Amino acid sequence: MTRRRALPALAVCLSLAVAGCSEDAADPAPARPAGSPSGAAPADDAASGAPSRGPVVGDRVEPDLDLARSTPVEDSVYPDVGDPRVDALHYDLDLTWDRDARRLTGRAVVTFRAARSAPRFQLDLGAPLRVDAVTLDGRAVRTAHRGKDLVVRAPIEEDRHYELAVAYAGTPEPAAAPTTRSDFSETGFTVTRTGEVWTMQEPYGAFTWYPVNDQPADKALYDITVHAPPRWTGVANGTLTELATDDEGTTTSWQLVEPASSYLITLAIGAYDHSSNTSRSGLRVDYWTPRRFTRPLQGVRTAADTVDWIESRLGDYPFDTLGLVVTDSMSAMETQTMITLGSNDYVLSPQVVAHELVHQWYGDQVSPSDWRDVWLNEGMTMLLQWIYEDEHDIRPLRQSLRAARAADQQLRDQYGPPGAYDRRQFGSSNIYWTPALMWDELRVELGDEEFFRIARSWLEANDNASASREQLYEHWERETGRELSAFFDGWITGDRTPEPGVPVR
Repeated sequence: MTRRRALPALAVCLSLAVAGCSEDAADPAPARPAGSPSGAAPADDAASGAPSRGPVVGDRVEPDLDLARSTPVEDSVYPDVGDPRVDALHYDLDLTWDRDARRLTGRAVVTFRAARSAPRFQLDLGAPLRVDAVTLDGRAVRTAHRGKDLVVRAPIEEDRHYELAVAYAGTPEPAAAPTTRSDFSETGFTVTRTGEVWTMQEPYGAFTWYPVNDQPADKALYDITVHAPPRWTGVANGTLTELATDDEGTTTSWQLVEPASSYLITLAIGAYDHSSNTSRSGLRVDYWTPRRFTRPLQGVRTAADTVDWIESRLGDYPFDTLGLVVTDSMSAMETQTMITLGSNDYVLSPQVVAHELVHQWYGDQVSPSDWRDVWLNEGMTMLLQWIYEDEHDIRPLRQSLRAARAADQQLRDQYGPPGAYDRRQFGSSNIYWTPALMWDELRVELGDEEFFRIARSWLEANDNASASREQLYEHWERETGRELSAFFDGWITGDRTPEPGVPVR
């Protein structure tokens, strides 16, 4: 996730902290993006020069549920969200949005494995959504909907697979975010004044629009069908498998065939145009931008080139599709295969696009199993953003490192160390800058070639999984042949900023 909050009393200006630290882009607004379902003329493919032919509609495939087998846990930071008895394997969502009534009508079929035997279980579902019917393996079951907890009063047996179908409707409301950041105060389903929809939901909030085990250790596959009003389009994660328009509106279906944590799912509904370009490695990048959008989009369209830049360090892009959707938000989110961007100049900049793209590897391909380890996502990503800024003449790396080290002690004092942060201060700068400094110390010690080799091997060893800090520590110690526990502990849970360098043991 991209962070824009200023730190009062700190005389530092790192590019991911303060919107005012980045000058507004001076480029004129681009021509209207095209190739859209509304019938606009095609735009040029920025990489190949070939005309964009509009969104590519792929074939739906049978999901491989074995890929989504997880080990769910009770989160140590936000234990009220998620149920460790449930291992969700696949969500099949059918959603209809009525913009005039501000009403969402949904049917969710959740295929899950019982992680343990229990007399009952629950999913998370926002209180404003009324549950009309629930069946378990085709049979009606009793439920209780208390706040966001949808309790299903039916026994489950360990390792058995079940299919839970939930019909629901209502006007979703976003959830309060556990943060004091200035760029967001709520998470989940958000409705604009014109009735358009966007979602960002870290560390939780997917439950505001569908029944879900809303904890990062439980990854699942997704099929999402969106029925949008006329001339509007529903955008979600993965491969577009259906695009149909009639007098009643536009239907899109999306399929995510590699598992994702619920915080990495996105939904955007609005008046969207489409364009695309292609990376040198052959990856098509789709851009969904609001019609009549006037802000410059040149920074967003750097995504294809940036994929090539990241691949040279972290290996091949880990998924089959990539898109970016621009919404009426102030922040940005690394939603898996379909990055969700806000609409201010900083969030639309090349360095923020690079940040969210790196997250497709660190955060999406490998996710944290517990929110205490969100720094696993943000530390490596922040370092890669600083290196990107340095190599693209945005900000020297030495300046970013110097300013971050100067700020580190105050971050620890104000928000806690990155691995033991104040749960009311989710997403503060301590989870970004401090672990980025740590990784840079190790990079300098090992050299770029060895450092990025191990960074890639971590991804390969934990592909499509959720992992913990203990697993990460063991991996780096095994790969380097060094005792690094004191080094990691000092940076991640220590109260004082460590001295420069990597202790030799």
